[in-house]
Formats: sequence, C-alpha cells, structure tokens
Amino acid sequence: MINIQKYVRAESLEQAWTLNQSRTNRILGGMLWLRLGSGNVNTAIDLSGLGLDYIEETEEEFSIGAMAKLRDIEKHEGLNSYTDNAVENAVKDIVGVQFRNMATVGGSIWGRFGFSDVLTVFLALDSYVELYKRGIVPLSEFVNMKRDNDILVRLIVKKTPCDIVYKSMRNQRTDFPVIACAVSRINGKLCASIGARPGKAMLVKDEKGTDSPKDFAEYVAENVPTGSNSRAGAEYRTHLIKVLTERCALELGGK
Repeated sequence: MINIQKYVRAESLEQAWTLNQSRTNRILGGMLWLRLGSGNVNTAIDLSGLGLDYIEETEEEFSIGAMAKLRDIEKHEGLNSYTDNAVENAVKDIVGVQFRNMATVGGSIWGRFGFSDVLTVFLALDSYVELYKRGIVPLSEFVNMKRDNDILVRLIVKKTPCDIVYKSMRNQRTDFPVIACAVSRINGKLCASIGARPGKAMLVKDEKGTDSPKDFAEYVAENVPTGSNSRAGAEYRTHLIKVLTERCALELGGK
C-alpha cells in the first residue's frame, strides 16, 4: 500500500518540477502502476491540469503529451496510418479498455518498465522525449539514462520514412508479454526493439548487414541478454526473440 500525505494539482510545469525535487514527493501519471507499490509519499503531484493530454500531428512529426492515454494512441488514425497499426497492435492487449483509458503515455515511457509494450514500439521509431529541464533527448538515449527528478513533457515521433511491425508473445491475451518485439526499417536499415527480456526494452541495429530475415533474427538474439522470471526462462525468451524477429522481418519484406 502507498500512503499519500498531501495532494497538489500543479498549476504549471515549474511548480510541478519544484515540488518534484523532494525525494519524498512523486509525480502522478494514471496512478495505475504506482498504486501497486508501497511506502510513503509526502506530496502527490498531479499534472492533469496542465493540458498535456494531447496528440498533435504536423507534416514532420507527432507530438504526444505526457498525459495522453494509451487508448488515445491506440485509436489515433494518423499515428496508426504512419506505423501501419503497429502502435495499436502494441497496446491493444494491455489489460483492458478501462485500463487503457487511464494509463498515460508519459507514465509508460518514464517508468521504463521491463514489460512495457509502449516503450518497445516507440523505441523502434525515430522517437524523442522532451524533458522539462534537459530538453529534447532521443528515446534510445533516454531509456538508458539514470533516473532523476526531471519531468517528461511529451513524446515526439518524427515522420521519418519507415516500415514497422510489432509482435508479442503472451501466456494469455491481457497478461504482461513474455517477449515483445518491434522491427522497423528506417532509411533502408533494419533495427529491432526487444522488450520484456524481462528487462527494459533495448534496441539492436543491423550494423552487420545481414543477408536474410533469419540471419537478422539470429543476430538480434545473439545481442539481446535475457533472464528468467515466473513467466518464462531465459532460454525460451531467446528462442522467442529469434521467432518473432524473423516473423516481423519477413512481414516487412512484403511492404
């Protein structure tokens, strides 16, 4: 159980950032994973009054506010047209519609959870995060950054010409993924984002210049460390990486 002493609905990002500098205070997202934790929170900081629940599309990019819901990106026509429904495929099996109507994009990205389908799919795209103090950072860099007390303002997805396919393996439909896989081709080069290893998603680029989907899948599996937990063993996860990566790469070959 988590105990909250005080609640503040922030009136500005500066106020939220200032409050968040205390180690005993916490930013609230959708409050879905945070509530499963334990401990004491002095001040819970709510960002819902700052107008960050938007998805804006321009000719160059998608700008997704931190408080946009997973259901919003699941049903956004422009985003899913650009990704050939990869974003929808990534989030459609996350718990249920009610959950996705509350869970936020910012919370999913900031948390850098090992099981995150959201982080996995966006990592395979030309994506960036805007942090309130640090500014714009590539998502591939952010995923490995040390946690601090900055605030994630928005996710940016550049409309770089690309193809992408997303697949995951689950023991049952609405469970956490056993392995998550997004394979994209950007500027003619393949890369794979692998999540639920069970560690946080990591990106593997085809630096070797593999000759076939099978070769690329084996290359990715060789370069992605896996571990064991209650859902699957490390060896099985490595096998699934090969299977899903090859399937995604084969599907890309038809586009």
